[in-house]
Formats: sequence, C-alpha cells, structure tokens
Amino acid sequence: MLKPLNIIFAGTPDFAAQHLAALINSEHNVVAVYCPPDKPAGRGKKVTACATKLLALEHNLPVEQPVNFKETNDQQQLAQYNADVMVVVAYGLLLPEVILNAPRLGCINVHGSLLPKWRGAAPIQRALEAGNEKTGVTIMQMDKGLDTGDMILTAQCQIENNDTSASLYEKLAQLGPTALVDTLVLMTTNSHTAVSQNSDLATYAHKLDKTEAEVNWHITASELDRKIRAYIPWPVAQFTFTEDTQNSKQHRIRIWQASIKEMETTKPSGTIISADKDGIVVATAKNAICLEVLQLPNKKSLPVQDILNGRADWFKVGANINGAFINNEVN
Repeated sequence: MLKPLNIIFAGTPDFAAQHLAALINSEHNVVAVYCPPDKPAGRGKKVTACATKLLALEHNLPVEQPVNFKETNDQQQLAQYNADVMVVVAYGLLLPEVILNAPRLGCINVHGSLLPKWRGAAPIQRALEAGNEKTGVTIMQMDKGLDTGDMILTAQCQIENNDTSASLYEKLAQLGPTALVDTLVLMTTNSHTAVSQNSDLATYAHKLDKTEAEVNWHITASELDRKIRAYIPWPVAQFTFTEDTQNSKQHRIRIWQASIKEMETTKPSGTIISADKDGIVVATAKNAICLEVLQLPNKKSLPVQDILNGRADWFKVGANINGAFINNEVN
C-alpha cells in the first residue's frame, strides 16, 4: 500500500477539474484547491465560479483564491497546508519561486503538449494548426521558466484529420489524469526520474487572438482546413460577406465544419466554385475548401443545405466570398 500524498491542487477550467476529479478518486489527500477569483461571465456578466472551484466545493475541499502570490499572507497560507506536492493544471497564474519550493516535492504541472514542443498558452490549438501528427501531455517538475521544467512522464495520442481543438481537448482530458496519477505513484515511491528538455527543439504556442479568426483564402486548402479545426470552439474561423445591394450590408459568417476539396482551378482565391447540398466550394491558393456547416449572424450553426434554402443569393457561383462578383464560369 502506497503512502498517500498530501496534495495542493491549482487549476481553473473543466480540463483542470477532470484532473482534480482523478485525484479525489485516488488514494491521495487533496488538502486544498487553488483557483483564480470568481469572474463575470456570459451575457449577463454574472459572477461565476470556475469548474475547479465548483468541484472542490462539491467535495467539501478548502478553496483558496488569491489574486496572485505576491502577498506574504498568501504565501504563508499555502505553506501552512504542509503539502507533499502541488499539482498545477491550467491555473493561469505565475508561481513565484517561494511557492514552487514550498511543497516537499515541489510543484508539478500537466501541460497539453509533448514538450519541448508548444510551450505556452495554446498548445492544443497550435499543434493542430501546424499539422502535427501527434500530441499528448507532459507531466513536468515546474521551475521559474515558462513550461521549461524537467519532464517526468509523457503520454501521447494521434491527431486525426477530423480533429478540432475541442475533440483534441477531450482526448488530452482523458490522457492527463491517468498520466498524473501514474506520476504520483512514481513520486510516492521515489522512483521517478526527471529529464531535462532540449530547448533547441522548443516551439512556443502563442495565445489565440480574435484577429486570427479572419479567413485568409490565399493560403492552401490544407492550411485553411487546419486553421478552421484549430479555432473550434474559439474564436471560430469567420469571413465577412458583403451583400450586393445599395447599402452593401456586411455579415460575419462563422465556419464550423469544412473539408479539403482536391481539384485544380484557375479561379482567384475566394471565388465560389459550386454551391449545393454537399457544401459551398471555394477556391484557395491550392485546391479548394468545401464549407459544410456555417453560422449566419445571430443564428445557430446549420448545414450548408439549410443555409442555401434561405440564402442562396449570398453564395452565387462565380462570386467572390467577400462580395466581389467575378463571373459565372467555373473550372
């Protein structure tokens, strides 16, 4: 029988809460849960607790919500829990050295990539966007750097051609908790080894920005397909359609599902090649992209067949996706 560890857990979103659930169901003792202060959320801007806090309260675990760890009182409070290890998963706060060194075994982090690739804020999205064939989770000993700590254990999975960030997120949410519990077993028996990262192989996963969601039809269909899938569920790839009317009204249209259409065409990028129940096929720098599920402004997402039933005039063959009509001849 392994000696249970006393664990401080720090995390925020559902991804973190799934790891906390695994710890609660393990033989270890979660002595405290840390998460950021409650924030306004949704259209009503109602102050809402994060998924990790809700789970902690459900299990009557102590919850701490410091703004940061600059205050001596917050540092002392954490030390008083006398934890063996602190587990950090998508917490969102930087930990100063005094916190990293407070638990007996330090702090470990579950990161959503195969380090040293994709250090940083958006590893799942960037791996998909870059066309990586696989990704995974890395359990690492935290240090002062950004995802630079020594690696204790990794678990990997394939990135399929139909994966979105949402589906990949769920895959890693299954891998991570198991890898975390396995790591704690190694740490309990003092049989774990931490391997240094090769920083020469490191890549950085910059935080996603809304401006990246604007579709660029001048890249290849393969690149555009990856971006569309990487930006689901946020910020969602989108383009501006301009009505051919006197007022030239503009509409933002989101793309929720698309596929690559391998074909040769001499049409300029952004030209609609065909529009029918199977999708709206648009020319790109190489091949074409078939738009299959779209969301019109203030509407729910729908298959293109349903969109065309009401708005076929928006997607005329030969038109440029930005509203500039080219011609009706299609290659």
